[in-house]
Amino acid sequence: MSILETFQWIEATALAKSINASLYDFAYIEAVHLLALAVLGGATLMVDLRLLGIAMTDQPVTKLYRITRPWFRWSLATILITGALLFASLAATKYYYHFYYWVKMYFLAAAILFTFIVKNRMVSNNDAIANSFTGKLIGLVSILLWSGVGFAGKAIGYIS
Repeated sequence: MSILETFQWIEATALAKSINASLYDFAYIEAVHLLALAVLGGATLMVDLRLLGIAMTDQPVTKLYRITRPWFRWSLATILITGALLFASLAATKYYYHFYYWVKMYFLAAAILFTFIVKNRMVSNNDAIANSFTGKLIGLVSILLWSGVGFAGKAIGYIS
């Protein structure tokens, strides 16, 4: 089965049709998606701005990481679930042809991989990294990747 056929199958599922048939389901799912996005953004920015030395410089980065980690993980899981529901309920086939959908997916994959493979490993047990060039680079890359997800996602709605 090709990617296009998979998208067509998703679009034809009972779940997608049910969300489309409901007057409020899409709006509820979108609201939860956006709320989770705000939480994820806040959790990410707290650590990243600390790594950059811009905010909360009196706090150890490992402490901020421990505080924000559960918020980040739960909001990411919520975003992925609600995003999949939104994707299915909208014309999924339309996204197959939409350039910015693919840009968003590439940024999302890169941001998740970078967060779990690089950033979390570097900041979880290492307060010294917060004041180093490497720490600043990690914070900057993280902000750029997650911003790419957001900007590309916004572009989907405005650029056809």
